[in-house]
Amino acid sequence: KGPKNPVENVSWDDAQEFARKLSQKENVTYRLPTEAEWEYACRAGTTTEFYWGDDVGVAQIGRYAWCAGNYDWRESGSKPVGQKKPNAWELYDMSGNVWEWCQDLYVDKYPTESQTDPTGAAGGSDRVLRGGGWNSYAFSCRSADRSGGSPSRRNDGLGFRLVRTIP
Repeated sequence: KGPKNPVENVSWDDAQEFARKLSQKENVTYRLPTEAEWEYACRAGTTTEFYWGDDVGVAQIGRYAWCAGNYDWRESGSKPVGQKKPNAWELYDMSGNVWEWCQDLYVDKYPTESQTDPTGAAGGSDRVLRGGGWNSYAFSCRSADRSGGSPSRRNDGLGFRLVRTIP
């Protein structure tokens, strides 16, 4: 849509290929974040439902995220990044705009035992999506909300952001 819009209409497979090529080009490792890394970055030290608090009201969410509650449907698709307030770590559009692919395999329920830096399910075929999108209800923009999709799925509500591994 434009140079300031998030990447969209990409599958998990497309994101993996992009990360591989960028890693080769720059001689550093880029990858999709794990689901745990994504949520940690989204929360930015908060424990509330959203990184801006627990208020899901249209006026409040409209300051931080593009979603179905505050979106002009005549202009479907993502919006340029940075038009809404960032989280406490200055990360923009962690909620809303486009769902973001994560590295992990998707399962409906997390393991019950305590984990540190989990890397997702051991089996399955779908991949994790986080963040909610421009066409999602406000509830899907919660820091803990999650979904899953086939790694070949693409549409104008799916995108990604990368993590760069420090050597």
